[in-house]
Amino acid sequence: MATPMPNFPFDIVGFDLDGTLLDTSGDIGAALNHALTTAGRPAVPQADVPRLIGGGSGQLLRTVLGEGASEAEFVRLQDVLLEFYADNIARHTRLFPGGEAMLDALAAQGVTLAVATNKIEANAVRLFNELGLLDRFACVIGGDTLGLARAKPKPDMLHEMVARCGGGRAAFVGDTSYDVGAAKAAGMPVVAVTFGYHDHPPHELGADATIDHYDELIAVLASL
Repeated sequence: MATPMPNFPFDIVGFDLDGTLLDTSGDIGAALNHALTTAGRPAVPQADVPRLIGGGSGQLLRTVLGEGASEAEFVRLQDVLLEFYADNIARHTRLFPGGEAMLDALAAQGVTLAVATNKIEANAVRLFNELGLLDRFACVIGGDTLGLARAKPKPDMLHEMVARCGGGRAAFVGDTSYDVGAAKAAGMPVVAVTFGYHDHPPHELGADATIDHYDELIAVLASL
């Protein structure tokens, strides 16, 4: 177990899920392509899936379908996607390298851990539960927890995260402009991971710091 640092600056550290804590692209890609196949649409190459993740399943599907899709088709395919994903949610998904040791190290500092993700809350909870990680987090807030209109990059989810964790100084860790935007709007320091599913180059997201591996996170947070 990591040795606690004196005066560690944060009481709460929150994380995005997809592309930050967990490499979920394999399972999301499988669900997306299953839905597309049912509509006779071409599959998306797996290598292209990570750049589409970040805004939740609805935005992912709308981006792939384009403007030609009707609302009825979108709703039907989103239902197919979500059903398949829920049934196959943890076949390929894993923590990013160093993630488990990093969570242990933060817990050793007395930090309260939380998740704020644009993934639907039920799916986020189910995924963490299937991976045996759910008990590590004081709360898991999804994109639909407060209503989709209040999802990241709005700050509401992060304010709710702090409230549910009992208050205190918080930092956030993410991989996209949604995460950085939400943290900045919430007045919260934010660290971007370079190994995630970026919608912009990670060093151009405007985060307070970037890390290439979770081995770096404790020291970087301590310096903010």
